Amino acid sequence: MRMMRLALAASVAVVIGSGSAYAITVKKRIEAPGLPADVWVVAGETFCTIKTWHPAVAACEETKEGEVTFRTLTLKDGGKIKEKLTGTEDLAYTYEIIESPLPVKNYSSKLWVEEDDEPDRSVIYWQSEFEPADGASEDDAKKVITGILGDGVKGIKKNALAAYDVKHPEDAPDADDDDDDDD
Repeated sequence: MRMMRLALAASVAVVIGSGSAYAITVKKRIEAPGLPADVWVVAGETFCTIKTWHPAVAACEETKEGEVTFRTLTLKDGGKIKEKLTGTEDLAYTYEIIESPLPVKNYSSKLWVEEDDEPDRSVIYWQSEFEPADGASEDDAKKVITGILGDGVKGIKKNALAAYDVKHPEDAPDADDDDDDDD
């Protein structure tokens, strides 16, 4: 029993001694009409598709450095964010922020689309992990990222809804349906 307590105490000391920095996670989800592949065309067909659905993004420039893909977002307020694509799947991509005016550091994120339980519907997810930047509070960093992700999934849904309405005008769902949720 004494060895067990000693091991537990050592484990706690390692966790405490490893610093106060820990990742904050923000995850947003929203449902949208359409099959996942159709919604993905709206959300992430290219790394710069974000310029068509995120209300804060004025422009996006995609570049390559060797085999690595980057995008530079120009925000409507004039700020710039440089991001590095770190992985892709059929209906998902992951990336990290390289340079940014946001109050975060060690930022990584995943955007993906899954099939919903209802037929011909999808669920859009956007999840980010980060730490507050030096001088920023945890609450401020979380508030900023929550707003960015929330506005983003709503923008994807709006565009997915418009694309769905074109394909299925007889089934057009209510555009005011705002089922944005945290997971």
